[in-house]
Amino acid sequence: YKDGEPVKDAEAGDEVVVVFDRTPFYAESGGQMGDKGTFKNKTTILKVDDTFKIKANVFGHMCYVAEGEVKVGDLFSAQVDEENREATARNHSVTHLMHFALRTVLGDKVAQKGSLVTPESTRFDFSYGKPVTAEQIAEVERIVNAQILKNTPVQTRVLPIEEAKKTGAVMLFGERYGEVVRVLDIGKSTEFCGGTHVKATGDIGFFKVVSESGIAAGVRRIEAVTGMNALSWVQNTESLLAATAREFKAPVSEVPVK
Repeated sequence: YKDGEPVKDAEAGDEVVVVFDRTPFYAESGGQMGDKGTFKNKTTILKVDDTFKIKANVFGHMCYVAEGEVKVGDLFSAQVDEENREATARNHSVTHLMHFALRTVLGDKVAQKGSLVTPESTRFDFSYGKPVTAEQIAEVERIVNAQILKNTPVQTRVLPIEEAKKTGAVMLFGERYGEVVRVLDIGKSTEFCGGTHVKATGDIGFFKVVSESGIAAGVRRIEAVTGMNALSWVQNTESLLAATAREFKAPVSEVPVK
């Protein structure tokens, strides 16, 4: 597809949506961004910037034709961007742990109202009638990081919907479920989920909440980072604090008083 219309071929410099008979790419779903990567053959390179669902089992790959040309019937080898996939998986897996921690700290009335999982961060919207305190955020971080340190394996089960409901798995807001669903067990969390995930909780590395705010009446939004993104956030925060301390010509420990 080019500019929304079906085409039989495209050449270098074109941006097109390409559909393959099968693909290892994950299509955007359940708040998780689609995969990026590359399709290659002897003459052509297609750079994939996004993957999305055209229909339930038909995935569209948003491609830039970097070299050569592509036409209907061509054969390609596929390569998912592993670093992008792994970073996204860390953030998706930690969203499940964070959901469990929020329900533990704030109560069972907490319910997901939306999410966005990217390689950079996870954004989670949930029902709660008042601001979350700094102490509660710290407790959520403690619970999540404790589960990460245990490095427990992540388990998935594909079950008929009625059998899956009996597991007590959390059904997520806004999701449409078919007759067969995937149940994800990670740490102390059990939820329905079709996304990509880590193999064990330790793969997440480190979890840090970077913001919490209200976005609507009774709905809060929390954003968090993991892995190397969490390390970068901590390092940047330390740099800002050190710069502030230099301005006050005082040790970091004296900055609040100053």
